[in-house]
Amino acid sequence: MKGLLFTYLLTGGGSLSGLFRPFYGFLVYVAFAIIKPEMMWPWSVPKGRYSFVIALGMLLGWLWTRRANFNFGKSFGVMALLVGYLAWASFLAFMPRNQIMAWDYVDRLARIAIPFVVALTCITSTKELKQLAWTIVLAQGYVAYELNSYYFGGYNVLRYAGFGGMDNNSAAIALVTGIGIAFFLGVHSTSLFERATAFLFAALMGHAILFSFSRGGMLGMIVTGIVTCVVIPKRPRTYAMLIGTVCLGAMLAGPEVRERFMTTFVKSGEERESSAQSRVDLWSDCWDVMKKNPVLGCGPNHWPLIASDYGWPHGKEAHSLWMQTGAEMGFIGLALYLSFYLLCIFRLWVLTWKSSVVEDPWHKHTARMAVTGLSGFVVSAQFVSLETLEIPYYTALLGCGALKLARAWEPAQAVDLGFDPVDACPARGQALLSS
Repeated sequence: MKGLLFTYLLTGGGSLSGLFRPFYGFLVYVAFAIIKPEMMWPWSVPKGRYSFVIALGMLLGWLWTRRANFNFGKSFGVMALLVGYLAWASFLAFMPRNQIMAWDYVDRLARIAIPFVVALTCITSTKELKQLAWTIVLAQGYVAYELNSYYFGGYNVLRYAGFGGMDNNSAAIALVTGIGIAFFLGVHSTSLFERATAFLFAALMGHAILFSFSRGGMLGMIVTGIVTCVVIPKRPRTYAMLIGTVCLGAMLAGPEVRERFMTTFVKSGEERESSAQSRVDLWSDCWDVMKKNPVLGCGPNHWPLIASDYGWPHGKEAHSLWMQTGAEMGFIGLALYLSFYLLCIFRLWVLTWKSSVVEDPWHKHTARMAVTGLSGFVVSAQFVSLETLEIPYYTALLGCGALKLARAWEPAQAVDLGFDPVDACPARGQALLSS
């Protein structure tokens, strides 16, 4: 019953609020994309076009209210790569042998890319950044809570059934992307309740990744931890938080989890687990497709259709986002798609530098959230095919929002004081740097 009430109330509230405040409608759209009410509560929520209704209200409100700021700043290049990738996919969709499969991919990508652009035009203050970050963490945190509830109830639903139409590997990578945002929300929140909530959800996400037994998810979480060590503010309090998180993760990872993870690095063909070996073989076959079709690829959503040509069962996925994208979209499509994430990470990484001066410290905080989330995703996505997993796009949007608002940062004029005065005290920090 709670699922039905949640779905109907947020569908109605999101579509109506979107007519007057499009960004609020977008936040509900994000929550639905992560929680997936029809799959979270299949026994009570009937099939319906809930997200479409919310998106329609948001788009009508965006056109009607004209709440749009097209001064994208440093985020323009990142956004342009996503739009360019959508345009390239649309162009390729006219060519493949199966038009239905190709246009289905374009349709799913457009449902993410168009709201992405609309929402970016609506981000005009730090308030929107915080709202988006908390929406992602609360939605992904609730998913992690439900998965942990099943696990402690005696059934590891994540490992054996996955979540929301995704297998354990894809669901684990979604959790990897969210854990960095949750951790830095805990680090930078001033309210004790908000800090406790963020850290609790980060712990639930981390534990879910461990009992998913996804090697790609575990590797992504390790990468997230390493990047966190690099970008975290260098203070005793933040180091204590980080050390505590690492110790907690080491305690939760039992011997079965560690043994499963170490099979990732076995090099011998005789000792390597069959599923790990099959991934290597799939990647090799995708590379062969890329060499044979370097520009156009085999077509959007078409690798599963030609997998049988290489001896795989019909419909077999490549188990690598990057290799499958290259096989289907050619080197141009792969370059556009991968550059969308890498350029976002690079520009945000510069924003996290101690020498970077920002008007609002939350621009730096948001950059740290997005950098850690996207870094873990980029690495772990090598092990699973999930072209339209929504949370990485929304994490990139969070970073683009910070880039759009942080137009005044000037690394060349900063002074190395041994600490970040703007992070410590915005008003006095700015005065100190200008003196």
